[in-house]
Amino acid sequence: MKTIVGIKFKKPGKTYYFDPINLQLKQGDKVIIETALGDEYGEVIIGNKEVKEESLSLPLKKVIRLATPKDTKSFYEYKQKEPEALKKCQEKINKHKLDMKLIDAEYKFDGSKLIFYFTADGRIDFRELVKDLAAIFKTRIELRQIGVRDEIRRIGGNGACGRELCCCSFLGNFETVSIKMAKEQNISLNPSKISGCCGRLMCCLKYEQNVYEEKLSRLPKIGAIVKTDEGEGEVCGIETLKEIVKVKLNDGEDSYYKKFDAKDIKIIKDAEEKDELNVENEEELKELEQLEKLDEMENNNQDENI
Repeated sequence: MKTIVGIKFKKPGKTYYFDPINLQLKQGDKVIIETALGDEYGEVIIGNKEVKEESLSLPLKKVIRLATPKDTKSFYEYKQKEPEALKKCQEKINKHKLDMKLIDAEYKFDGSKLIFYFTADGRIDFRELVKDLAAIFKTRIELRQIGVRDEIRRIGGNGACGRELCCCSFLGNFETVSIKMAKEQNISLNPSKISGCCGRLMCCLKYEQNVYEEKLSRLPKIGAIVKTDEGEGEVCGIETLKEIVKVKLNDGEDSYYKKFDAKDIKIIKDAEEKDELNVENEEELKELEQLEKLDEMENNNQDENI
C-alpha cells in the first residue's frame, strides 16, 4: 500500500496524486508541490489515504511543504496582476501581427514565471514577442498553445442543457468521446446536436456510456431472430435503458409488432454488429469523423506537465 494525497491546481481541474512524505494533510490545506515545471501552489482535495501501488503511476512526485501565509499572499497578489498582463500581451501580439488568439495569462505563485495560453491553427514564430514580454514583466515568459476544449474551459459558458459547462464547473479531465457512443445511446448523429460549445463531441456522451454498454451486452441486436411467447420474430427496435425489445412477428400472411421485456425472449440467432453510421448525408459523416479525430488527437496530446 502507498500513502497518497490528491491535489488540484485549478478549479475546476484534474486531481493529481502526490507523495505526502511525512506530512499529515487534510482537505483544504494549501501546499507547495514538486512538478516537472518547478514548484507549484495547490490545494489538497483528498487527505492522506492508502491505495494499492498497482493502481498508481509510480514514482509519485512529492509534496514539499505546507504553504506559508507568505506563499498564499504572493499567490493571490500575482492572480490580481494577470488581467493586466493579458492586456499588455494582446497589445504586443497586435504589434507583431501574429495570427494567434490569446486566451489567458497565469503567474506562478512566486512570480518566477508568467505563462500565456493561446490557440492557433498552426505553428507561430513568437520569439520577438517573448523578448518584448520579458522586458516588460522582468520574469520568465512561456507561451503555451492549447486546444479548443481548454479554451472554452477558461472562457466559460453554458451548454445546450442550460447549465454551466461541465468543464467549467466540475469536470476534472477530458476523456475521449466517440461517435459510437452517440450511436449506442440512440442519439441523432447530427454534428450540430452532439457537439458542444468547443465544436468537439459533447463530454456528456461519456457519462452514461458504461450503463449502455452493460445493458447492450445483454440485449439482441437489430435484425436478430428471437423466440417469444407469440412465436419467432425479428428484432426491429430496442429501448436500451428499459431493456425492452420490439419484435416483428408474422400472423399468417400479415405482420405485426409487439414489445417484450428482454428477459422474456430467447435469442435464436443474433445479428452481426454493423459499423456503419446512420447519417443523412456524406458531408455530415465527414464532419463527424473529423470531430472524432480531432477529439482523439487533443486527448492524446493532453499534458499538464505535472
